[in-house]
Amino acid sequence: MSAAWTVKDSNGQLLADFVGNSMREVGRKLVPTRYDAFRLEVSPSYREAFDRAVEQTLRQHGWQIVRLRSRKA
Repeated sequence: MSAAWTVKDSNGQLLADFVGNSMREVGRKLVPTRYDAFRLEVSPSYREAFDRAVEQTLRQHGWQIVRLRSRKA
């Protein structure tokens, strides 16, 4: 079983444009700057900068990343 993730807006609506297989994948869709998936895996400092950008975007919009459902892999 793997999880699907998406964004829930401040009204509780799920935003279909931001569905992904991981929280990080959803975050990459949220931020205006492109972040390299490989560097996110191998570089702690790059990942920290990415995490800050995601948090800032979520905070600005009043959104949160949520688990959508479980599904078979």
